Amino acid sequence: MLASDRNWVFALFALGHCKLYTGSIEETIPLVERAIRLSPRDPGLGAWYWLVGFVHLLQSRTEDAIIWLEKARNLAPGLPYPHVWLASAYGLKGWTERAAAEIVEARRFSRDDRFSSIAQLRVLGPYSALAPKVRALFEVALEGLRKAGMPEE
Repeated sequence: MLASDRNWVFALFALGHCKLYTGSIEETIPLVERAIRLSPRDPGLGAWYWLVGFVHLLQSRTEDAIIWLEKARNLAPGLPYPHVWLASAYGLKGWTERAAAEIVEARRFSRDDRFSSIAQLRVLGPYSALAPKVRALFEVALEGLRKAGMPEE
């Protein structure tokens, strides 16, 4: 993809996503930030911001995660993932009311019940597809959801 066009922004985002899933998480943010610089008004910008925020969350950079995830939520309010991971970040900060409100929004925009519990998120979310290294980091995000009030089962 990138061999034919080094500035293909969707390919940069997709490659960043692949890097996350395969365990090269430290390569994700630079790729997505490059896409953002190349296309700052892109219609996919909300998803791009979400991915950067999610990686910050996995790497326990909660304040950075909140900044990016709030941008993602504001640009793409109908996407459930910015809401749920923002709920996790808020939960980690102890902002439980804000976190609970974001879980409600994630559930509202989801097409299934993946956000009904931690167990469902493990089954229907990205958990099983993540490389073991990233799966371990995912536990931080799940802890934030527990603190936000998401039930285990």
